[in-house]
Amino acid sequence: MSASLTCFFCGDVMAGRGIDQALPSPVSPELYEGFVRDARDYVALAQSRDRPIAQPMRYEAVWGQALEELAFAEPGLRLINLETSITARGRPWPDKGVHYRMHPDNAALLNAARIDACSLANNHVLDWGREGLTDTLARLDELGITHAGAGECSEAAARPMIFNLEGGYRVLIWSLGLADSGIPAEWNAGSRRAGVWYFENASERTARSVSEAVNAEKRPGDLAVVSIHWGSNWGYDIPPEHRRLAHQLIDAGVNLIHGHSSHHPCGFERYKGQPIFYGCGDFINDYEGITGHEVFRPELTLMYFCRFDLASGKPLALWMFPLRMERFGLHRASAEDAHWLEKRLNRERGDTSPTVRMDQERRLQWL
Repeated sequence: MSASLTCFFCGDVMAGRGIDQALPSPVSPELYEGFVRDARDYVALAQSRDRPIAQPMRYEAVWGQALEELAFAEPGLRLINLETSITARGRPWPDKGVHYRMHPDNAALLNAARIDACSLANNHVLDWGREGLTDTLARLDELGITHAGAGECSEAAARPMIFNLEGGYRVLIWSLGLADSGIPAEWNAGSRRAGVWYFENASERTARSVSEAVNAEKRPGDLAVVSIHWGSNWGYDIPPEHRRLAHQLIDAGVNLIHGHSSHHPCGFERYKGQPIFYGCGDFINDYEGITGHEVFRPELTLMYFCRFDLASGKPLALWMFPLRMERFGLHRASAEDAHWLEKRLNRERGDTSPTVRMDQERRLQWL
């Protein structure tokens, strides 16, 4: 029997603002938003419907019942998009409406779920300037968490994460961000400037640059994952240029596209047998109690699991586990909520994708 690897991945982990304030070691709570000036107001908002949050929260309590599914699946690699700066210093990036940061001590939250890998090319990792980015990189290194997509120069930002497995197999993960996700152009890393691996659009030039990076590093027996921060926060429409870029990367040898930026799960497909997720949705955030986008059910989120055959690089199994964010913790979704996600995912799946089916454990089986 050939060797296999189960990977866990999810969308945005936004552990700043209210989440950080509810944890044991919060940063100073002042904010520079148009309407909210104190991060503790987001905690109060989440509690406004008679839903008290026991504070300080244990780190495990934020992950909640997601930890049970991780124990069940026993993934050999755990990947998130970390959409916050880990720092207690720096200045908020000017002319930016929202700034996320968490205290370096609270970054132990990531170890509570044994996170292995963080994608960093997103529109919040430099919210507290380049000082904040330096602190973020250093803290992840201290915690033993590998990262990609941001660095002290362009070469570092474009470098993939590399995980060596038994049998000589490797997993390579690149992280990049597009301007249409809200990443400021000034965050583009340079030869002597810290920043993110940034692209203006999903053009042929972008596809060529990323494909060349993959082909330069990937060798037989490697799994290649590209994690992309792209697109708007709300809605289900997949821009044609995003779909084209994803297909071109699969053609270049990528085994999985991990897309994020949308605040709710959205479209996905299989292309030449390989999975493409255009928007995995928020996984952890402090939006509880905020109104205006109820039609998208942003309180519902998904854990994504893919088991690969390492010899062929093909997926053997793929499933999603539905959760609900409540009182800043993740809880198993009800049967009704899981069924809503099942119907919505089937509505948005690509034409070549198999139907999602919910099993007795409320896992949404895709392959």
